[in-house]
Order: sequence, then structure tokens, then C-alpha cells
Amino acid sequence: MLRNREIRLVLLLMCTISLVMLAAAAFFSLAAVVLVLMTSILLIGCSHLFTRLRYQEIEKLSGYLRQISGGDYSLDVRDNREGEFSILKNTIYKVTVMLSEQSTLLHKDKIQLTDAISDISHQLKAPLTSMMVMADLLDDAKLPEAKRTEFTRNIRIQLERLDWLVSSLLKLSKIDAGTVQFKKDQVRVTKLIEKALQPVLIPIDIKEQTVSVTGDDSVSFVGDLNWTTEAVINILKNGVEHTQAGGTIAISFSENPLFTEIRIEDNGKGISKEEIPHIFKRFYKGKSAGEGSSGIGLSLAHSIITKQNGDIEVQSELHKGTQFRIRFYKQVV
Repeated sequence: MLRNREIRLVLLLMCTISLVMLAAAAFFSLAAVVLVLMTSILLIGCSHLFTRLRYQEIEKLSGYLRQISGGDYSLDVRDNREGEFSILKNTIYKVTVMLSEQSTLLHKDKIQLTDAISDISHQLKAPLTSMMVMADLLDDAKLPEAKRTEFTRNIRIQLERLDWLVSSLLKLSKIDAGTVQFKKDQVRVTKLIEKALQPVLIPIDIKEQTVSVTGDDSVSFVGDLNWTTEAVINILKNGVEHTQAGGTIAISFSENPLFTEIRIEDNGKGISKEEIPHIFKRFYKGKSAGEGSSGIGLSLAHSIITKQNGDIEVQSELHKGTQFRIRFYKQVV
């Protein structure tokens, strides 16, 4: 404690004052000298004791802060008494709780990042391995022409799958990072549905499925046409994939003072109750997912819709079909 320059100066000042007072008291009487001496000793002793107690508190707080810097957030220094030290302790505790929460979130983010990298690696590994095998087979000069054509076509399919996978992952990353600036245009739902149906018309025709669209031409919402089209395409692809040949896909939309709603319903395989809470999770693939499924489409759709003041719900029953319900809420003025 005496190594502190300020403490030494205070003690020196108090001793100097005491000596001056003793010298002054000597002009009066011996009793005055004794009284001043006793008073000075008591004041210096009380000051020393008070300063020592404060230094002990500071030392405890320093040890607590060292533990925090070492990653131990379990200690509790809250103090309900009055005084500057109590305020300081409570403030340090609040900061400790905040650091603990941030540490937990960072740990979760690390786990999610590790899982995401693992999932991405798995998604990329399958088509790459398949293409490498087929490329090796194509090197065989004796390979029949029919097989050569088949392998070439399969490689092209896998390349298209890789292109879609990387593109979707980049879109998800941009949305997660908050770098996507969604437009706030007045979007007519009829135009949105027309644009979203274009990429799925061929698979719908191949499976001889029937599509119906019901809704007023005036129905609209505030959002980004291109990004919302991306979301709806992924939902439609999911419906087409899980609906049997000859099945039906019904699209309807409506508007009220609170929100604009789009419903996409099919009479396909349906989703079990156990799987419904997980279908919007990234890389999640249900039991009935196809071999080429990546588990990204619905996750991307969910991110796009929720970032535009909307939400998406699903209702489904095994062997009775699935309904996706998208809502874009009106801006509150």
C-alpha cells in the first residue's frame, strides 16, 4: 500500500500538519501537546485503516477481473449496500453477465459454423466424387458410345447441381450477413406467381400435374419481386417433387388490412408431425427427400420471407398433402 505515491503524499501531509499543530500547542501547555498528539495519532491510524480496507476491496476486485479475463464467469460480486464500491461491483457484475452471454453466443456460432462447413463439404463431396468416377471412366477408349453419352449427361447434371448449391449458399450467406438490400416495391402477387411458375412448368408437365391459381389481380404487398420469386420457386419445387404424377398444386392469395397471404397447397406425400418443426432448418432433409435434395431450398425461402416483414407456416399430414402459408404484414404507421 505504501508503494502508492498518492498514499505516501497523504501520510506526509498529515504528519506535517500534526507536527505544525504540536509546535503550536507547545506554546500553551503540556496538556495541549498531548491532546494534539493523541488526536493526530488517531486520525493517521483511522486514515491508514480506512485506506487499507479499500485496498483490500480493490485487490478482491482485481482478482475477480483476472478470473473473468481467464473465462470464469461464475463468480457473483453483487453488493446491495450503499457506496461507490457497491455501485462498481454491481456494474462489474452486469458486464460479467453480458460477457458470459456473448461467450455463449460465440460458442454456439462456432458450433454452427463447424456444422455448416461439415454439411457444405458433404453436399459438395457427393457430386464431385461422382464426377471424378465418371471422368475416369470416360478416359477408357473402349467405353461404348452410349455409356459415354450417359456419363457426359450425368456430369452436366452434377455440375448444374453444384452451380445451384454454391449459388444458394452464397445467397444464404449474404442474407445472414445483412448485406442484401431488399427493395420495397409494390409487388402484384399475380406477377410474382407467374414469374415463379416459369422454372417449374417443365417438371410439372413431365409429371402431368395440375396447377390452379386463384386470387384477385389487385392483391399486392410491399417487398422485393426478384428475391420473393426465389423463395416461392423453392416452395413450388418442393411441392412438385413431393407430389405424385397426376397430382394437383393449388395457389391462392388474398389481402386484408393487416397482411397479404399466399397459400401453396399440394395433395402429395405430406410431412410427419415430427419433421414439421425442422423443415426450415439449413441442410435438413426429411425422410421422403429425394436423392438430389440438399436441404437448402426451404431454408433460403424462410430467410427471404422473414427478412421482408413476413412469415411462413406449414400445415401438413402424411399422405394428405401440404400447405405453405406465406404472409407479408402491412407497415404500421
